[in-house]
Amino acid sequence: MSADYLVISTSLNPGSNSRLMAVKAHELLNKRGKAEYLDLKDYPMPACDGDSAYADPNVPVLSNKIKNAKMVLLAVPIYNYSFSAAAKNLIELTGQAWNDKIVGFLCAAGGKSSYMSIMSLANSLMLDFRCIINPRFVYADGSSFKNDAIYDHEITKRIEDLVDTSVKLAGLSLSHK
Repeated sequence: MSADYLVISTSLNPGSNSRLMAVKAHELLNKRGKAEYLDLKDYPMPACDGDSAYADPNVPVLSNKIKNAKMVLLAVPIYNYSFSAAAKNLIELTGQAWNDKIVGFLCAAGGKSSYMSIMSLANSLMLDFRCIINPRFVYADGSSFKNDAIYDHEITKRIEDLVDTSVKLAGLSLSHK
């Protein structure tokens, strides 16, 4: 059975701040419908090689979960002014499953300067798969977290806003099908 809403944590770091935001978003989404949380660390996949990597058993599992969700929130770490390679690899391996999805982003970075870094991924999803991107993405730097928890109340509020808007967009997109 598929979930209405899917939250994917794309960090492979055990102490991930983007994972903390993913867990919070999942908690909020569960109150609004059937939500599922996926963590890429639980679904190891090979690097996309354009060939044999698609035969990995985790690829169809993740593809089906993405394809069957009304809306997907991607929690991504920002490394070196860009989203993580694991997030890119997920999209490369699951490709067409992203067609016409509502997509939102939860981004965690070490500093404040990379807040625009998610745009190349957003543009790719829009152009390649006709995704509708929720512009209320969340960007948090290291100062927003303390003791393995979200410390900044403004970030928590932005996660709530992202969830609210994503649920509304998912409802609108379904009413026109």
